[in-house]
Order: sequence, then C-alpha cells, then structure tokens
Amino acid sequence: MTEFHDVDILLSGGGVAGLTAAAAFGAKGFSVLCVDPTPPITERDAKGSDLRTTAFLQPSQALLEEIGVWNRFAPYAAPLEIMRIVDAGGEVPEPRMAKEFHANEISKKPFGWNLPNWLLRRELVEFLKGLPNVEFRQGVGSKTLFTRTNEARVGLTDGTRVRCKLVVAADGRNSRIRDAADINVKTTRYGQKALAFAVTHPKPHENVSTEIHRSGGPFTLVPLPDHNGLNSSAVVWMETGIEVDRLANLPEAEFEAAMNERSCELFGPLSLASRRSVWPIISQISKNMTAERVALIAEAAHVVPPIGAQGLNMSLGDLRCLLELSCANHDDLGSQAMLDKYHKARHAEIQTRVTGIDLLNRASMAESQILRDVRATGLNALYSLAPVRKTLMQMGLGVRG
Repeated sequence: MTEFHDVDILLSGGGVAGLTAAAAFGAKGFSVLCVDPTPPITERDAKGSDLRTTAFLQPSQALLEEIGVWNRFAPYAAPLEIMRIVDAGGEVPEPRMAKEFHANEISKKPFGWNLPNWLLRRELVEFLKGLPNVEFRQGVGSKTLFTRTNEARVGLTDGTRVRCKLVVAADGRNSRIRDAADINVKTTRYGQKALAFAVTHPKPHENVSTEIHRSGGPFTLVPLPDHNGLNSSAVVWMETGIEVDRLANLPEAEFEAAMNERSCELFGPLSLASRRSVWPIISQISKNMTAERVALIAEAAHVVPPIGAQGLNMSLGDLRCLLELSCANHDDLGSQAMLDKYHKARHAEIQTRVTGIDLLNRASMAESQILRDVRATGLNALYSLAPVRKTLMQMGLGVRG
C-alpha cells in the first residue's frame, strides 16, 4: 500500500507569493507543505539573487500584519508617500511635465512600503521555521497531479506522495500545476525586457516613487533605505529586448552615463550599487483560476508588466480572498463550491487590471513624437480633474473610496 504524506494544503512555489501564502495559511492553523525546486536566494549580492523590489500597498500590508509577518519586514521598509509621473518624451531627454499623487489626499498612511525581494525571501523563510504546522522543502518540486472529488494527490520530485484537500499553485508563469490541471493561459509579448538594479544618489528621494516616461517603457525609481550611508533607490528600467541586452553588457561607466541620461538626473548623478539583472516582460492571464481541488494564485494566474506596483499586490489579493474562503469553509476546504466562489471573486477584477496595465505599458512604449505628445496631454488631463485623480489613486491601491 502506498504511504501518503497528509496535509491540508500542498503549496507549489517558494517565491515571495508562495512563501507568503504558506505563512498565511500556516498562521490560520492549516497544515501546509510548501515545495520549490529552486532554493530561495536570501543574500543581496549572491549570484542569482532577485534585485527587484516589491511595494506592498495598504491592503497587502494589512494582510501581512494580520498573519504576523509584517513586524519582520517593517525595519527594512521604505514608505512611499508620493507617486510622481514624469514625462520626458520631448525632442530631448529632459522633464517636460511632472505630476505628483500624494497619499495624504486619500489616506493617513503611505501608499505602500518598498522592500527588496531577496530580503523578503530571507525573512519569510525564517518566519516559516516558527510555524510547527508548516514545512518548507527546498529543492523539491511538484511532479504529478491526480485529483478526485474529495482530495488531491501530488507526486513530488523527491519521491514523496502527498494527499491533501487543496493544491495552491504559486509556481510562476510556467506553472507545472496549472499545466497538469489543464488550465489554459493567454500570453501577450511586448518585445520588452527590464533591467533591475540598485543605485545611490546625492539628492534624498524623500519617499517619492518616480516613473519617468520617454519611450520603450518607464524608468522607475523606488525608495530604499540608505545603502552604506548614501541615499538609495531601486530601479526598474524597461526597454526593447535588444536595447536591454545592450545596456546589460555595457561597461559600468558607460552604463552609468546611459542611466543618468534616462533618469534626467532628477536625484542627481546615479551610481550603480548592485549588479544588473534582466527580466522578460509579458502579460498573461489564466482562462480559469481553479480546477478540481486546485487554486491558482500570483503568476500562475496572472502576470503584468511592472507598472504601478500591481504585480505582487494582485497576488496578495488572490491570497487574501482564498484565505478568507478557506477559513469560512474549513470543513469543506477545496470543495468545488468554495473554488467556484474564488474564481468568481477574482477573475473579473484580474482581467480588468491586466487590461488596464497592458494599455499603460503600450502608452509608455510610444516611440513616435506624436504619440508621446498624446500621452503627456492625457496625463495632464487626468491629473487636473481632482475626483478622477482620487479615484485613480484608490483603484491603484485596490481600495474603495
């Protein structure tokens, strides 16, 4: 007779979203086995570390506080008080319009709090060690999936067979669980890539997140805590794939000259303070959020370009919804009725956000001067209407006014 490892939830994926999900379900009393074939890299300068950052918007921060993990993040978090959009799409690369969205227009709290992804992994792994009902197996992946009406069975790459009530797929845009559950996705490719790196600069960022638009995609500087006593920001620089590959291979001095031209030196001359990492840019959405005994969250369900801090915050929106339904249906965990409610609650909203971010990205990529001028005119019109500006900020946060 085959022996099974029995848990409430098998969580496939040990990225930031997957580890957060393991922490959330574990904190709520569910037994969880979390697996990932690639052990998380938890040091800033280690080869392969994720140099991107995550801005936790207010609803996400509230969830992290509820499950008890926020106090581990707070000492390292840089608050985002102002979102600034700069249009530098004129004949020369210099600011011709800048609009600022202030958090105090809609809230007493910052828009969000920014942290490096490698640090999030480090703190989440340590948090999981304190949860006796959660096991995180590094270097182990999901291999097979078999479901029936009342349970799921998952074969792991280390030979373990797991029996559970719910399989949560947080295993990324190329999700093995999603494929095994025969859920289709729609993928949009832009021919873009993104460079992610950290910089220091002479002028303080004053907790302002800045998106600079010219062509190819935004150049975004997001506040970080000081690095070695110097003002510091995380940068995501989106361009065509060919241009990103060229930039990634430039000697450091030439790269710094290019990034200073692109940044318009809004914070003074930028100095590279980390290695450069390259990430492909796509938009992707699953046709369904669920299958029998399976729920998709995060990039297994949706991928968006890194604009407006929406990616992981949409993922934590998935988690918040699935967690609430799981707690409300503890004795019926993973049932079809519960999963139908999850799909209904999330899929339409995700479609709307994916479509909106797709349009913003296409606008940011504009090459022709005419289209860049149209983009600047649109930004000015939206900002000038106070009720519209307030609504846009609330939508960006994922909260209702």
